[in-house]
Amino acid sequence: MDAEEKLRLVTRNLAEVIEEKDLKEQLAKKKDFTVYWGTMPTGSISIAYFFPMMKIADFLKAGLKVKILLADLHAALDGVGWDILEKRYAYYREAIITILKTLGVDIKKLEFVKGSELQLNDRYFHDMLKLSTISSTHDCLKAASEVVKLGDNPRLSGLIYPLMQALDEEYLKVDAQFGGTDQRKIMVYAREYLPKIGYKPRIELLNPLIRGLVGVKMSSSIESSKIDLLDDEAKVKSKVNNAECVAGNPDNGIMALLKYLIFVMKTDRGEKFVVERPEKYGGNLVYETYDAVEKDFTEKKLHPLDLKNAVAKEINNLLKNFRDSKEIQKLHTDAYEN
Repeated sequence: MDAEEKLRLVTRNLAEVIEEKDLKEQLAKKKDFTVYWGTMPTGSISIAYFFPMMKIADFLKAGLKVKILLADLHAALDGVGWDILEKRYAYYREAIITILKTLGVDIKKLEFVKGSELQLNDRYFHDMLKLSTISSTHDCLKAASEVVKLGDNPRLSGLIYPLMQALDEEYLKVDAQFGGTDQRKIMVYAREYLPKIGYKPRIELLNPLIRGLVGVKMSSSIESSKIDLLDDEAKVKSKVNNAECVAGNPDNGIMALLKYLIFVMKTDRGEKFVVERPEKYGGNLVYETYDAVEKDFTEKKLHPLDLKNAVAKEINNLLKNFRDSKEIQKLHTDAYEN
């Protein structure tokens, strides 16, 4: 794979690249360009995790080394009970591996890192104290504002959070960090403050936030806005059918699922998207591109219910591996139902 194709694959569907020039140069000259993505093992994983995993798959296909940080200490700082962190970690690791296998990507260059194993050492703690002496409470609150539950009287843990995420870039020994646009303020904080304690700034890769089925953002805390990996077929169909999807207006969660998940997979596999309809309503519609679906939907040639039925079928096919896995079901029960 040449450098231009590698760059295209790494950056496709991203909302922003901070320091794209550096990214292009490093991808061309560095053999083991390394990127990390971090997540806290908190709520039950939803289909929203497929969106960052699509990019993780792109990174792996491009030959990048990928580290996934399962940030158990960050989860504790965000309110998860210390006694269940290990069970949440086990579930998240297995679920993420299953998502990537569902996407059909080789994970030989993927590494999982447990946050507590990285962060509970003297040198890391020393650097965190150094950062705390040069970071104002205002800067920390601003950096954490879109990621941590702060409230009117923020806990000290919320202010520590961005310091740790910045240091993770250095201690993971990566060239870039990948995250959603809600992480941008922390990434900018890291780029500004790491050099002040002697470390280089990293490249930042930002994924767009995907609309929920109801409301603006897909959120694990809003049950109706997301589909859990272990939802049964009937529940998936019900949630999709109840999703916001106004005829002629493509700005909704259903179209976001199509654009950033279903069509990316189908394009890579050389498959088409089929909307099944009775002959009396014109018969099946077959689409090769997302733009073609959006055009028909905007012109009201594609009815919202027909679109929803097709999307629900695609999602149920995606989630089959999770429903069939007794291991994931047990890990989920241990992590959330005890």
